[in-house]
Amino acid sequence: MSAGAPILVTGVAGFIGHATAHRLLDRGERVIGLDIVNDYYDPALKQARLATLAGREGFGFHRGDVADAEAVARIVRENGVTRVIHLAAQAGVRYSLDNPFAYQHSNLEGHLSVMEACRHAQGFEHLVYASSSSVYGDKPMGGAGFTEDEPATQPVSLYAATKRSCELMSESYASLYGFPQTGLRFFTVYGPWGRPDMAYFSFSQKIMAGEPIEVYGEGRMARDFTYIDDIVDGIVGALDHPPQRHGHRILNIGDSHPVGLMEMIETLENALGRKAEKIMRPMQPGDVTATYADVSRLNALTGYKPKVMLAEGLGRFAEWFKGYYAVN
Repeated sequence: MSAGAPILVTGVAGFIGHATAHRLLDRGERVIGLDIVNDYYDPALKQARLATLAGREGFGFHRGDVADAEAVARIVRENGVTRVIHLAAQAGVRYSLDNPFAYQHSNLEGHLSVMEACRHAQGFEHLVYASSSSVYGDKPMGGAGFTEDEPATQPVSLYAATKRSCELMSESYASLYGFPQTGLRFFTVYGPWGRPDMAYFSFSQKIMAGEPIEVYGEGRMARDFTYIDDIVDGIVGALDHPPQRHGHRILNIGDSHPVGLMEMIETLENALGRKAEKIMRPMQPGDVTATYADVSRLNALTGYKPKVMLAEGLGRFAEWFKGYYAVN
């Protein structure tokens, strides 16, 4: 694909943003990255991700706060941006219990800043933004996956509430101002260059250091683990298929094969070649029992179909982890 107007990727130093930017550059797009590079988790990892992008043709980077509406608008205006992939956010369910205002600032104000920049842009084509499976709340998992038609009216964490709020904000802006928007409800994403606050990553750090791991929900939780390359397939596919003017849609993006926490740990142990010492803990406030994505709508729109199963994906992660941290 030939490069036209650059694509703005917010949260480009993050796990998903970094991988998405590489994919766009691989196909000849120009990418402008925006990230504040904060210390929610190790900034050195974020800098290392950025270093893999820094020398690539067609990539430019702005360090800044996505909630700085004037700065975001200036980036969009001065670069003629007509497509945005908005991934910047304050993540984490448990962190929101102690730091609620970080979610107001990054998630709500940040989302509004991006939408305002998009609505004033000339010839704007499509805003794709990150929502979360957390919006479904602690829904009992039956034989079918969570569908986009679920009411999503009972979030059990502030993080989830802010993500649902962003969806409602986008619905109103699409109706009022016409520019097309797609919200992607991400399920649990994993893989190389991942987030240290995610269970598989933090477990790996402790297992390799010979320390015990804390297993919340006494191991009864299940997650729809989705490999990073499959997630990027879905993001880029959605970007390439915008809704009509005034259109706003919500799409699940996951694997559709929920895996129990204990099975994930066993698979991770095999990938790392080490056994974990486990300390069983009760469910934590804000956690949900299970997530399970119905991705039929994304599949119908883009042909999305996850390819990497958990054993292969955790194997790739373990290889990267040992290399990055120089552990055996």
